[in-house]
Amino acid sequence: MQLPAEAVAATVLIEVVRISALPAKRGVAYPGRAVAHWAGSKAADALTLIENLPGSEQHRCGFSPGWSVRAYEDSLDLALFEAAFCFSCHEVRMHGTAVPPALATQFFDANTPPAQALLALFRATAP
Repeated sequence: MQLPAEAVAATVLIEVVRISALPAKRGVAYPGRAVAHWAGSKAADALTLIENLPGSEQHRCGFSPGWSVRAYEDSLDLALFEAAFCFSCHEVRMHGTAVPPALATQFFDANTPPAQALLALFRATAP
């Protein structure tokens, strides 16, 4: 999976969100509860894991994401990007100031070890 390189380099904090609904329109934050904040090596390791998600073809489920990550720089103002993951249809939707249109929708193989490791990280944040 491809993340916006400059945003990844600037990220100091990742907020993990347990998504509760779809947003009212594209390009706004996914509603849900922040269940964890990762900084330092934990944030870097999570971004590396996400970048190593192997690509996949689209599966149809209607896009029902359960988790998202929001990446922040030092100012902790607006998120550089948010990536919402649907492990049913293998789709990731990203938005934010650092996300070019070509990266907004991507597909990953949810049945691979990196994807299962990411899902386990998410689940461990909100038992």
